[in-house]
Order: sequence, then structure tokens, then C-alpha cells
Amino acid sequence: MSEKVRIIVKRFRKGEWFHSEYEVPVERGMTLLEALQWIKENLDRTLAFRANCRMGLCGSCGLTANGEPVLACETQVSSLGEEIELEPLRNFPPIRDLVVDFTPFLEKQREVKPHLIREGKEDWSREYFQSKEELDSYIQFTYCISCGLCYSACPTSSLRDWLGPQALMTAYRFSADSRDSGFRERLEAVKDHLGFCHLANSCSEVCPKGVDPSLGIQLLRRKANRFSLLGDRKRKPRGLVPPREKGEPIPYPEPTVEGAEEEIIRILKAKAKE
Repeated sequence: MSEKVRIIVKRFRKGEWFHSEYEVPVERGMTLLEALQWIKENLDRTLAFRANCRMGLCGSCGLTANGEPVLACETQVSSLGEEIELEPLRNFPPIRDLVVDFTPFLEKQREVKPHLIREGKEDWSREYFQSKEELDSYIQFTYCISCGLCYSACPTSSLRDWLGPQALMTAYRFSADSRDSGFRERLEAVKDHLGFCHLANSCSEVCPKGVDPSLGIQLLRRKANRFSLLGDRKRKPRGLVPPREKGEPIPYPEPTVEGAEEEIIRILKAKAKE
């Protein structure tokens, strides 16, 4: 790896595209986001890009590096070679330079009702029953950070306007939740889009959190097919956890680390003496 890299940025201003080239000194462990910040601080203050948390949690810094959608804060400059080509996320309307408009993407997410739907009036201040097995059936899909990388990588999104992998995966995430009873409503929103996925798995390959949107879409397809074949067999959503009696101890889970229970008891005894 050379001491410097050449970064070529495809930029957008006032309806026109152009390229800018920069030479950036590379330090060990330098991320693509740090390289962009160095450019902005030292070479070109007009360069526009998004960033927030710098630790792969917010999903703000998505862009295309050497043709692949990535999070800039999680991508090492050393992994991209001596010449790096950057452009905005594909399949999103450009705003300025590397910044794209997420409004259509979030509107698609809103269409699938990304929240629990319960019949009648509910007490959302209370906890609802859910077993570990029920949680395991959908928990991996809750790790989505709405970064848009899957939508950018999806070949179908390049050809047509559809809900996209993230929205369909989100529809399954809430429909599979044992506390939810809104599958019929979501099916109306997704039924005309389920056939557009061609199982390219591009969305799952680029997902920075390993969510696997492609799997979520296939599980949603299976759920929709069962609904069409077997009819509306409504699953009764799980009810409320009964309130704890006054003075009743809170049941803590069993420690999973050897010796942890003795250590906890020791700490509690020490605090009691203080």
C-alpha cells in the first residue's frame, strides 16, 4: 500500500455530473469516512457527504466505493487499492455530491406499516408476552439500520419503482412478531411487489449488519402463499404480562458465564456493607 491514495469522486451539482480528484495521505486504520473528512478539512471545503455516528450504527454514510455500496465509516482505505472511485448510492435521487435523497426510500418503508398493529385499544405502557423461540424467529431482521445499501445494490431497483428489499424485509419482521396482528393490512401493501425479487442476493451481500433482506423476502412470500391457500387463520397475538405483586422479586436470568453468580453475590454483599 502506498503512502498516498488517489480518490476520484463523482459529484452532482445543479443537474450536472462531474469528477474531482484528490490525493490523500493514508495512515494505518484510516477509514473511508476519515479520508473524506481529511479532504474536506484540507483540500476542498465544498465536498458534500453525510456522516453521523462513525461506528456503523446510524447508516448515514452510505456511498458507492469502487462500484460496491458500503458504509464509509466501516470501510478501510487500505482495502480499496491505490485508486478509489466514489459515487453516490445508486437507485437514489442525487441531491449534492455524495448526498442522496432518502425520502422515497423512507416512504416505501412507511407503506408497510413498520410498527406493531393490535386490534382494539391497547396499553402500550405494559410488557407483552413473548417467548425466546418467538423472538428468535424474527430478531435478525430487527438489526436493520435503514442505511439503503441493499436498495442501492438491488438490480430490480435499477429497473423499476418497487418497495425494495428493505421495506419487504421490514414487512416480514413485524408480521412474524407474535405480538402483532396486522399481516392482512401489510399484505395489501406488498402483494404486488413480492414477485419482483429475482433472488440475486445482492442486498444480503452488502448488508453491513448481516440482516439478510433476501431471506426476509422469501419468508414473506411463504407467509403470503400460506395465507392465499389456507385463508385468514388469524393468530391470536400474545397478551400482557400480568403486573407483579407488591414486594415480588424481579426474576433475573441465570448467569451464562462460569463463576458469574458468585461474583454477583460478592458485589451485592460489598455494596450492602457500604
